[in-house]
Amino acid sequence: MAKKIVLLLADGFEEVEAITPIDFLRRAGIEVTILGIESDAPVGGHGVSVKADSRVEHPPRQLDGVVIPGGMPGATNVAASKAARELIQELYDEDKLVAAICAAPAKVLHPMGILDGRKATCYPGFEKELTEAEFTEDRVVRSGSVITSRGPGTAAEFSEAVISYLLGEEKAREIHTATLQK
Repeated sequence: MAKKIVLLLADGFEEVEAITPIDFLRRAGIEVTILGIESDAPVGGHGVSVKADSRVEHPPRQLDGVVIPGGMPGATNVAASKAARELIQELYDEDKLVAAICAAPAKVLHPMGILDGRKATCYPGFEKELTEAEFTEDRVVRSGSVITSRGPGTAAEFSEAVISYLLGEEKAREIHTATLQK
């Protein structure tokens, strides 16, 4: 049975941090459902619109995790959504994957207490908000079922970490090679 994740998109999302995971995870055979927040076609911070498969209020069942792109005000818009927070919390409580990149670790996960006592990273400048986490400048950090990453330039590594978590290192290496990563 294929692994199933949702990717949360709100207006102002960082395009590279959304499209790269969607592409890499689908290449790996992971079922990715794009959930729009307040829109059926959220518009990224650089004007790229992505059609959502559904709205955050109607997620698919039996999920293996959630991916949260950053970008501003995208991450703040995700954090403002009660339905998004409830979905993230439910998955976290079930020890499912919670993966966030760029501003999302600071703006979405930290206020929810998900990063408390964990190693984590985020976009430079937001680390001062991670007061209860053990901040590291590593490009991608995995702490249990939580994966965090720095920003657009780490989107491929972030996506590979999600693949590795869900399907194993061999599948992640396969995607790494197929996409000509360094």
